[in-house]
Amino acid sequence: MSGSARQQKVARLILKELSAIFQQDKRRILGDSFISVADVRVSPDLSVAKVYISLMLDKDKTATLNKLNIHKKEIRKALGDRIRHQVRIIPELIFIKDEVEENAMRLEALIKSLNIPPASEK
Repeated sequence: MSGSARQQKVARLILKELSAIFQQDKRRILGDSFISVADVRVSPDLSVAKVYISLMLDKDKTATLNKLNIHKKEIRKALGDRIRHQVRIIPELIFIKDEVEENAMRLEALIKSLNIPPASEK
C-alpha cells in the first residue's frame, strides 16, 4: 500500500465500511453473489477510490461487476452515510476485479501438473 498516511487511513476506512455494506445489504444490491473487498487505493486528492473486489466463489464475475457498477451511486450514498464525519469528500468509486487469487490458483495448478522426478539420494 503506497501513498501518504492520510491516503492509507482513508483507504482502510473505505475498505472496512464497504465490507460491512456488502455484508449487510448484499441481498438488496447483489442478490446471492458473494464478494469481498480485497484492497482500496485512494488518489492523492482523496476524490477517487479504486476498489479491488474478490469474486472467488462467484460463477458469473462480469455480471456481478456490472451489478456493482449499476448500483454504484447507491453504494456511494451508503458509504457516505457511514463516513461523512471522518472525511470531507466521499470519493468516486471505481470497482476493479481483483485477479490475485485466481492467478495464484492457476499457478498452483500449473506447479501440481509438472512432472518433477524425486531427488536422488547420494
